Amino acid sequence: MKQQKGAVVKHDKAADFEKWRFQQAVELEHSRKQLEDERRKFEQEQKEFARQKREFEYTKSSEMDHIKQEQHLFDLKWKILEDELKKLASDKERFEKQKDFYSRVNDYESSHRKSVSNVLKGEMFFTGVNNELTLKKRYKDLIKIYHPDNLGGDTGTIQEINREYDALCKKLDARHKK
Repeated sequence: MKQQKGAVVKHDKAADFEKWRFQQAVELEHSRKQLEDERRKFEQEQKEFARQKREFEYTKSSEMDHIKQEQHLFDLKWKILEDELKKLASDKERFEKQKDFYSRVNDYESSHRKSVSNVLKGEMFFTGVNNELTLKKRYKDLIKIYHPDNLGGDTGTIQEINREYDALCKKLDARHKK
């Protein structure tokens, strides 16, 4: 009986050991599957993160390009504004010189002519004009200076300028049509 009892105990221990080993194998397999699932989940998250990173970098790059373009356009606009401001200052200075010149001419003629009216002759305003563009520009400049609403303006001078302008327009049109 002792032998049987020892054999049963050995058999029970062997069966318990096999049962324990089986449970350990099942637990290991379960842990392996869990780790595999976690690895797959981690890889998916890693891929998603990489996609989001690429998307962010693309967006950032696009925005940087947009900012560079906007800065370039701003610089161009600023340059144009600076150039136009310089041109306006130059034009203003030129207009002031012309106004001063014509004022002196007017003063000279009025002091040397006693019987002639204060109106200036239109021909002297358009000397050196030989094309339509120059004629129009000079006409606009003269109107700005001698318009009756201005301080040094004169209706008679404006009428004389208009008369000469019309005559020169007709003359240039006739020359242009040939």
